[in-house]
Amino acid sequence: MKAFQNKVAIVTGAGQGIGLEISRKLAAGGAHVLLNDIESSLAEEAVSSIRKEKGVCSPFIADCSDPAQTSAMVAEAVRQFGHVDIAIANAGITLYGDFFSYRPEDFDQVMRVNLRGSFFLAQAAAAQMKEQATSGSILFMSSVTGHQAHKNLTAYGMSKAALEMLAKTLVIELSPYKITVNAIAPGATLTERTSRDPDYDKTWSEITPMGRPATTVDVANAALFLVSPEAAHITGQTLVVDGGWTSVSPSPY
Repeated sequence: MKAFQNKVAIVTGAGQGIGLEISRKLAAGGAHVLLNDIESSLAEEAVSSIRKEKGVCSPFIADCSDPAQTSAMVAEAVRQFGHVDIAIANAGITLYGDFFSYRPEDFDQVMRVNLRGSFFLAQAAAAQMKEQATSGSILFMSSVTGHQAHKNLTAYGMSKAALEMLAKTLVIELSPYKITVNAIAPGATLTERTSRDPDYDKTWSEITPMGRPATTVDVANAALFLVSPEAAHITGQTLVVDGGWTSVSPSPY
């Protein structure tokens, strides 16, 4: 029996990078995955790649900052697969900027996607899990910037620290329904986005104690553990996946 056989998972922001790798591993483990992205081309391509590996996966194009769309996402998972067991709020944005000149519209966008999107996905998914009267797992995507100061990422770091507090607070609300809620905090990770910086791998390899930045597989492995049966008694926690960087925290600048 595969670890996630007959489980239904929603993963947001999963058209590429960490979200795609999480979706791929869930599907390989037997889960039925509803894969979300705001860009239809990315979602369709991601779903196609998972189906080629014999995984069960469907796309759902939506803006996760809109609670109506996240509610519709949960309803669609139920319509297609019958229930919801796992919800992973992976969608997020990073908008760099100096504190003194940071624009209100950028601040609002970061909070809308990173916080509002995660909060209301959790709300909709947890309500469905409660109605099912089954256990479930919710996972938020935090960051090491929620633990250590990082230049030009004040608003982003705020949003990620808040997600960890959200995971902790929801323990009170969700434990009576046997729903776990946790977060993972990745450090520097090699993705399509970070690969645009030709110095990214070299820089983070030099300042990470383990000698390299994370891969999407490293982060996905941590995510799958926290939503697996093996983590059924772990809730309200944040697992840092950074090769030891937060222990020493040298700046990449």
